[in-house]
Amino acid sequence: MKAVVIGTGTIGAAVSEVLGEQGHEVVTVGRKSGEYRADITDVGSLRALFAGLGGFDAVASAAGDVFPAPFEEATDEQWAGSLASKGMGQVNVVRAALPYLADGGSFTLVSGVLTDEVTPAATIGATVNHLVEGFVKAAATELPRGIRINCVSPTVLAESTAYHPYFPGFTPVPAAEVAQAYLRAMANPGTGRVLKLHKTDS
Repeated sequence: MKAVVIGTGTIGAAVSEVLGEQGHEVVTVGRKSGEYRADITDVGSLRALFAGLGGFDAVASAAGDVFPAPFEEATDEQWAGSLASKGMGQVNVVRAALPYLADGGSFTLVSGVLTDEVTPAATIGATVNHLVEGFVKAAATELPRGIRINCVSPTVLAESTAYHPYFPGFTPVPAAEVAQAYLRAMANPGTGRVLKLHKTDS
């Protein structure tokens, strides 16, 4: 499998490592690092990227910024930036890559625990995560040529210690475990699924 991994941060690096260990060909893409450069907030850069890559079998998105703030203090820029990056950015990854993805290929996007749980200053994150998961579930019914789409929803990463105070009472998850969920989504036949790496009451 030739897989394009969007994002070179903690999750993206772990996904690339796990795929490489399994013998898959990995193409890394980031805004400032990786084999190729692209910005998911710029659909033109994504179209140019995928056109240049030619054919591939899977796309894993581990990119997208969210700018949290208490609801009454959140700015227009924080809302717009979060929606444009982790929200529409990932939607546009799918739209731009679709013409070049092999028949029976797959997309794997990323959401997060804030779809299901509430933490302080979580409204922007929750809104964006719901957008991503709603898109995945609906797009799974419409993608052509047997193409699949799934989503990985981690809790706060064990490696992201600076964020731990924002998730009191949450058990962090190692990036390597998140990467295994990506592999599961990419290598198995399910579609329209949200693979959750956290526990909730529901």
